[in-house]
Amino acid sequence: MECVFGLVGNGFAIVVADTSAVHSILVHKSNEDKIMVLDSHKLVAASGESGDRVQFTEYIQKNVALYQFRNGIPLTTAAAANFTRGELATALRKNPYFVNILMAGYDKETGPSLYYIDYIATLHKLEKGAFGYGAYFSLAMMDRHYHSGMSVEEAIELVDKCILEIRSRLVVAPPNFVIKIVDKDGAREYAWRESVKDTPAPTA
Repeated sequence: MECVFGLVGNGFAIVVADTSAVHSILVHKSNEDKIMVLDSHKLVAASGESGDRVQFTEYIQKNVALYQFRNGIPLTTAAAANFTRGELATALRKNPYFVNILMAGYDKETGPSLYYIDYIATLHKLEKGAFGYGAYFSLAMMDRHYHSGMSVEEAIELVDKCILEIRSRLVVAPPNFVIKIVDKDGAREYAWRESVKDTPAPTA
């Protein structure tokens, strides 16, 4: 029951993801960070099969770093999104990855942006987007309350409304969420919203 969503505000983009690692009826852990810092000014929030999600996002991260190392300049967010879409499209004809991605970034020339890339290599630039079962609720809340040019405080308030709606409406709702933000100062973790903490393993 994965939930990944994001939005663009005034000079920043925010992405939010649940932190549950689930297989079948088992919850393996509830502090799995599904939002990768791609580089200093890009974030990738991914949902899908755990193995595909981890392998593909790491593959994209290393190739973006390799491009910057070879050429001395980083990829723009649009270029990184198009590269990601191209790799998914290539894999689709060979050994497809079941992974859906929201890529958020900040560029000096164009400001913040958010890209939606699904497992069949569809790419769209959005102001708000979501994946997973939580999308039914988070998209509804964002359709009602989102407006362009939101401040960070307004965006976080909307994120909290989305999380509350998911927790109260989704039948098997994930308990914990991580929120990350990217703006002119870079990509970073903003906050966690936790209702369940993993208990440490007992020591012998």
